Parts: sequence; structure tokens; C-alpha cells
Amino acid sequence: MRMWTKTLISALLIASTSTAFAVSGDKLPGKKQTDFKLYLTAKEANSMVSKNAKDTLFLDIRTRAEVNFLGMPSNADANIPYFTPDSWENFDAKKKVFKLAPNSNFLTAVEERLSEKGLNKNSPIVLMCRSGSRSAKAANLMKKAGYTKVYTVVDGYEGDKSKSGPTKGQRAVNGWKNGGLPWSYKLDSNKMYMEM
Repeated sequence: MRMWTKTLISALLIASTSTAFAVSGDKLPGKKQTDFKLYLTAKEANSMVSKNAKDTLFLDIRTRAEVNFLGMPSNADANIPYFTPDSWENFDAKKKVFKLAPNSNFLTAVEERLSEKGLNKNSPIVLMCRSGSRSAKAANLMKKAGYTKVYTVVDGYEGDKSKSGPTKGQRAVNGWKNGGLPWSYKLDSNKMYMEM
């Protein structure tokens, strides 16, 4: 009986390990879905990166201003913004934000970081933005460029907005910071994106 119990426990552990990083894409808003269909929660991303740090590239793709003022995951390999302000004079009055434009050097900077780690386009890459929308766009761009294994963090660094209660409208639901995962305001200059 004990042998049967050990076998069952082993089988359950193997099954749970194989699906440990499996966020269902069909339950995600369209703007968070990718052509890769490889999704992680912030907690899953932290676990994956921690267990496979040498073989995985973990990129924070938020703007430099976001990283500067809100901090960055301690175990991220680098910050490479997917979008950058096209000009601090261009303001979107409808959305009430500064307009952002795609970073024309994004793919080049990703390739450089991969090379530094001895990785390639077939290596696992984890992308994280504020809440999962920009990382989806970046992943789709990377698929077109020949990358094969790009995961997106669907709840991002700050998480999703609360729909009710005292935190309604605030990013207080999930995400890296709300999950108590390792991060810091102290930035490592070697991880920062510099204009080319």
C-alpha cells in the first residue's frame, strides 16, 4: 500500500510540474493574448526564472521612467523598453497620457542581451510590462523576428485594476509588486537600457 501511495504522489507531482506554467489564454483579454500562447503569472515567472536563471532571459520592458520611479524586479536581466515617449510634447488628450512610440532598437537590444548570456532565439525569454498588454505586443513582434519561446507575464509588474471596493481603479489585484516578489528601487546600471 505504501508503494502505491508513493507512486501516486510521484505521478501527481510530475503532472503538477508539467502544468505549473499554464495560464489559460482563452480567459485573457484579447490585448494580453499572443501568437505564442505562452503565459505566466508574476509568481510563475519568478519561479521559472529562479529555477532556470542561466538559461532564461527575463526582460522588464516598461519605460525607463516606470523603472526609475516604480522599481524593477531584482532578478530581471535587463530593462529594454518596448515603447518610448515619441516626444514629451505629444500628449493624448483622450487617454490622458503622453503618447508612446515603438522602440526601433528593441529587437537589437534583445539580441545583445541574449548574446551576453550565451543564449539564442530558441532560448526561453520572459517579458514583463506594467500589466500584460505591451508584453503581448512585444512577444508578437519577436515571433515575426524568428524567436520561438517568448512568455508574457499576464499580470505584469503593477497588476490589473481593481473593479470594486476601496481600491477601485487602482492596480491592486495581482502583479509582481502586489505579489510580494523581489524588487527594488535601487537600479543596477548594467541592467539599464541606454539609447543607441
